[in-house]
Amino acid sequence: MIRARRQSRKIRVGSVEIGGGAPIAIQSMTTTKTDDVQATLIQAHALATQGADIVRVAVPHPGDAAALPVIVREAGVPIVADIHFSYRLALMALEAGVAGLRLNPGNIRDPKQIAIVVAEAAERGVPIRVGVNAGSLDKRLLAKHGGSTPEALVESALHEVRILEDEGFTAIKISVKHQNVPQMIDAYRLLAEAVDYPLHLGVTEAGPPPYGTLKSAIGIGTLLAEGIGDTLRVSLTADPVEEVKVAKQILQTLGLRRTTFDLVACPSCGRAELDVIDLTRQVQERLEKMNLPPIQIAVMGCEVNGPGEARDADVGIAAGPGRGLLFSRGRQIGWVPADRMVDALLDEAVKVATENAAVEQAATEITESATTVWTTGSEAKLV
Repeated sequence: MIRARRQSRKIRVGSVEIGGGAPIAIQSMTTTKTDDVQATLIQAHALATQGADIVRVAVPHPGDAAALPVIVREAGVPIVADIHFSYRLALMALEAGVAGLRLNPGNIRDPKQIAIVVAEAAERGVPIRVGVNAGSLDKRLLAKHGGSTPEALVESALHEVRILEDEGFTAIKISVKHQNVPQMIDAYRLLAEAVDYPLHLGVTEAGPPPYGTLKSAIGIGTLLAEGIGDTLRVSLTADPVEEVKVAKQILQTLGLRRTTFDLVACPSCGRAELDVIDLTRQVQERLEKMNLPPIQIAVMGCEVNGPGEARDADVGIAAGPGRGLLFSRGRQIGWVPADRMVDALLDEAVKVATENAAVEQAATEITESATTVWTTGSEAKLV
């Protein structure tokens, strides 16, 4: 059972609400050199198209900061500037119109420079993410806690947060990432008890798929199931588009966000009367090219679990020797020959997904219309 979401403050990163019960946001980061505007925009567009709500870009040099105005204007997604050490780069990023800063104020060190950055961020309504990683903890904290423990991560984060709070700034988001999954989970649990700021989840340096995918799914998924987390990034040594795909799957698996298809398929066994693995592969390859609205599709291969699982999905097929039984919305449609199973299943999936989307759109329009009428009526009474 998924626990109720932890109550956190609400902040806004551009057009995206974070915390306070808002939907959990997906973030990724470009791997391009930010001063290469065209390459960065191409990657930002790809991430946004795939489903990223927020895109972070690295800003280690003045040339990167100089490129930000065009990137912010044309990215089509809120841009967060990743800044370390330089308050001047932070000010350039704010002037460029970024939607957020990833900035640990302790790295700037000079209180006067910190105050200037914080004042400018507050004036522009730009939040700051304090991001603590196990690999970059202060040596004194490492010595005090005997390593990069969850307690060390949280103490470091709270120190950075107090620097911002001392300047009267509270539009804060926090992350305490660790490459060790159990320690990452414990760190976020401790932090969730200590503050009510929104939390950004991630397993840092998770590595390439499938290892990084598994680490991220376990670490992030565990916390989300406990109601902890307001944004997330799956950090993979791979094309960042893969990060977004995995993030969507984590949220969808937990029932926290339905954005794409959910393919239910049996693992196959000696009871199967056909090659279920190959059949599922064919369905998956076709689905990934179709861009369907959210829908659950089942591919099953025996008479034990097949009919029940296929019936429970939006659409499903219980495959047998030479033919399959097609189901749609719990109703038995009929038998389909083996060479038509994939086409018949996907044709029905398109039909159901389209109808579902139309129903959801109509419900949204009715809600918006009712809200408008209520608001207008209330205003009339007040006048």
